Amino acid sequence: MDEKDRLTGHDSVEAALDQVGDRWTFLILRECFFGVRRFGDFRRNLGIARNMLSDRLDKLVGHGILNRRPYSERPPREEYLLTDKGRDLYGVTVALMGWGDRWLAGEPPLTLTHRTDGGAIEQILRCSDCGTHLDARDVHYHPN
Repeated sequence: MDEKDRLTGHDSVEAALDQVGDRWTFLILRECFFGVRRFGDFRRNLGIARNMLSDRLDKLVGHGILNRRPYSERPPREEYLLTDKGRDLYGVTVALMGWGDRWLAGEPPLTLTHRTDGGAIEQILRCSDCGTHLDARDVHYHPN
């Protein structure tokens, strides 16, 4: 990607970070993947200020990453559910967790296993043609 494309906003990484690029947003998403849906549960689990949580949830709903759905009329209460767009962020979240486990955590605080057979979860980049596992040194970038 050349400098012109980067400066005119044709950068998918920058566009994604505009929607999910801060600490609280990713921690809220992590909680969603753990099954948390309600404002009070997010607040309790994260220790986040009410106004900050409300702002981040509103943005996630506005970006189509979460849906807001009422679950109580008296008192009026809503829950937050991942959309398909939100569920697609799972791999990104797992990648961040794996990086943190490798470089920051010492002993990983959490292990991910396949619900059906208990197998360990691994996240890899691989070539769809030859199956080779890849890292950034193996990839060539082609502007569209």
